[in-house]
Amino acid sequence: MERLFGLDFQLIQDVLITGINIFILFLVLSYVCIDMVRDFIRKRQEKIKGELEFAATEKKDAIALKEEYDVKLRNINAEADEILDAARKKALKQQNEIIDQAKQEAARILARAENEIELEKKKALEDVKQEMISIASLMAAKVVAANIDTTIQDSMVDETLKEIGENTWLS
Repeated sequence: MERLFGLDFQLIQDVLITGINIFILFLVLSYVCIDMVRDFIRKRQEKIKGELEFAATEKKDAIALKEEYDVKLRNINAEADEILDAARKKALKQQNEIIDQAKQEAARILARAENEIELEKKKALEDVKQEMISIASLMAAKVVAANIDTTIQDSMVDETLKEIGENTWLS
């Protein structure tokens, strides 16, 4: 009977030589390449360690910034209230100034009106006096026309003035 896989001496010798060659090749390559691989692995570890440290510091910075922004957000309402209060105070101050100016203007207008009233009263009094004088002149003309003497004329003027009254043309 024939075998599919024959184990003879040549095959065992080839397997042993190939195994020894692979082992020698492994030793030579590991001796030659191990330093390069170790350097590569060490550099890779240092790079990863640096990136982890950088990430940790960035995370700390981000947390600090977040806290700072949280504080600012809390203070924004207080600042807004302060600004609004200042604006209200300024508006009230301007309102009071406008009211004071309006009161002063009203006082000036009233004073001017009172002066004009006084001037109109004086003008009216002068007109009344002129009217009385013209009436007295007409009366005097009538008296002269009637040939009345001066004593009668003076008495008539006095009598007319008494009838009209001094308060009538003074008011």
